[in-house]
Amino acid sequence: MRHDSNHPSDEELSLHPSEQRTLAGDPGFAEDLGKSCPFKNGFKLSLYPLVRTRQFGMIKWGVMIVCSRGWSASWMPYALGFVFIFAGAGSLSAGPPSPPEGAPQTTNTAAIPAAICQPATLGSPYIPVDSWIYPAMLRMYSLGYVDTLYLGLRPWTRSSVMRMLEEAGNLIESSEADHNPGAEEARKIYDAVNRELSSDMQGPCGPHQGGTRVESVYTLMRGISGTPLDDSFHLGSTIVNDYGRPFENGFNNYSGASGYATAGRFALYARAEFQGAPSSSGYSTALAQALTYVDGTLFYVPASSAPYANTAAIYSQATIPVGPIASATQGRFLEAYLSYQYLNHVISFGKQDQWLGPAQGASMAFSNNAQNFYSFEINRIEPLNIPVLSRLTGPFRYEFLVGALRGHNFMPNTAYEANPSPTLPNVTTPGDPWVHVEKISFRPLRDLEFGFERTALWGGEGHSPVTVGNFLRSFFSTFSPSESVKFGRTDPGARFGAFDFSWRLPWVRNWLTLYSDSEVHDDVSPIDAPRRAAIRPGLFLSHVPGIPRLDVRVEAASTAPAAVDPGSNTFGRFMYWEVIEKQGYTNQGQIFGDWIGRNDKGGQAWITYHLSGNEWLQVSARNQKAASEFIPGTFTNTTATCTFENPCWTPGGTTLNDIDFEAVKRVAKDLEIKGSFALEHWKAPIYLPGEQTVTTTDIQVTWYPSRKVSF
Repeated sequence: MRHDSNHPSDEELSLHPSEQRTLAGDPGFAEDLGKSCPFKNGFKLSLYPLVRTRQFGMIKWGVMIVCSRGWSASWMPYALGFVFIFAGAGSLSAGPPSPPEGAPQTTNTAAIPAAICQPATLGSPYIPVDSWIYPAMLRMYSLGYVDTLYLGLRPWTRSSVMRMLEEAGNLIESSEADHNPGAEEARKIYDAVNRELSSDMQGPCGPHQGGTRVESVYTLMRGISGTPLDDSFHLGSTIVNDYGRPFENGFNNYSGASGYATAGRFALYARAEFQGAPSSSGYSTALAQALTYVDGTLFYVPASSAPYANTAAIYSQATIPVGPIASATQGRFLEAYLSYQYLNHVISFGKQDQWLGPAQGASMAFSNNAQNFYSFEINRIEPLNIPVLSRLTGPFRYEFLVGALRGHNFMPNTAYEANPSPTLPNVTTPGDPWVHVEKISFRPLRDLEFGFERTALWGGEGHSPVTVGNFLRSFFSTFSPSESVKFGRTDPGARFGAFDFSWRLPWVRNWLTLYSDSEVHDDVSPIDAPRRAAIRPGLFLSHVPGIPRLDVRVEAASTAPAAVDPGSNTFGRFMYWEVIEKQGYTNQGQIFGDWIGRNDKGGQAWITYHLSGNEWLQVSARNQKAASEFIPGTFTNTTATCTFENPCWTPGGTTLNDIDFEAVKRVAKDLEIKGSFALEHWKAPIYLPGEQTVTTTDIQVTWYPSRKVSF
């Protein structure tokens, strides 16, 4: 394990004479330590005691080994690593100590000694999915230096990433000795991530360890010219994977801070920000009415009594940004949760990030494209090995969450209200349904990961009560219900299944990683219905031959399955939509899956030049095209019953293309400046005529305080 160079001096930490005699009494101790430090190129071995703890009837000393050398001209830290060991132990009870509760499971890689703090038994917060640490660690994985990383189950806890770094340390050392071209890039990532997380491994240890830390303080200034799109459920979005933040033409600002507190197995995390965005004209009433017809929802609020005629009031639908849109001046928690760690599981409640796929551009099942919602979650954060079974599946991880969605309107079915019948849906669409998500990922080989996921939207105001019985019915249902069940109070819900994999290709495992994410609606899994699946495949080149600092990534995306009947997919009524849950796979109006949308095709590409482990220059491009039968050009009659064979619209569709330039630089160890400029062209004849041009300029300043207060 590596450590930042800011280690204590000999005057600040010194061994008590009794402990000095203990070390001196073992002549092989220093010799064994010396094997972990390469005595060349001016390296020097230093020992620093960390802490004495009383655990399981033992008194244990932790010692930090620091291999150091002078500063280099490229500001690289001179401390290359530290390893926790037990220097001595005096038994205070009869009999051997039992193994620590919640110790990490053995995986198919070489075992790594547990740190003295036993982080598996201590609370550790998740790293936000928009952190620079994820692309850095994914690149280290694709370079071949981490084998127990799960791409399809994010976020990871800080302690889990530290465990990954422990795994990577020895591999990097051996590769540097062999002059591997990717070793230098892995070293930069290692040093940068370790510097960010090393404070979590400092301070007192033990069952009552506690600490508080301000993780980051930031301000993001965003200037937009032109008319941006902010509608992932229909026309598309200018800004994606941004927690559903509001944005409009003009100056937008998001300023906030994140931090956490830990006490034993508990962790409390919060990330809050102030959000400001200008007002805008939004969609016209005519466009909003047309998109309401596309979704199959109601535009006018009906009367509450027979004959249930339309009133003059219209529904305010989060999925359709009808104007005028007021300026936004609000505070919001992006994340806020309390967690408890037990036996390598994190049990938590609150708002928390999810990213359940291996791709960089989006995740079919769950991403940060929409606002987070409050949920209860159980997450196995470390690989689990089960005797016999894991010989076939390898180590695996799993996750479960359940929570309530927001931004879904309750709209009654006036035909059902006038004449209740089991052949009629009891609502047009229910209000604020619940969702539960299950995911399991396996690593049968060190270069292969695959996972299965299931999402179900169930319950909701006016349709099906949120009860334990209905939850269990939704959880265990594996077949298509009858019409009377689907339309009634025991509906198992809208069910989606996903499959993903990532594979470091043979013979080029340190260069090329192939991956894919896919999802189906009304089928068990994309495995048994591949032609009915939405898909996002990708390929990542971790470093270009001769230019090791350069990497290239490409991804395609489609939610227009080849085998779905065009009539069934008219108006995008298949992926991310359902006959009851018509406002679909959304939270607060935005799709919480893949931003590509409901019946769209497109892709992304990135070329990144890495200046260091956490600094880079990047150019990227994005394309999105909605099918002409999904988004009409114009409607000729919104009161008629439209079909694919007898349309009452003219062909339309949308097209969006953008190119983005980004630069990230640390002006100091803890101060980051991130700037980007995006040029976008989009066409949506149903909204505005001709091609529209939008530019987006972002400048973000982030301070990462290095100090952690322990207690």
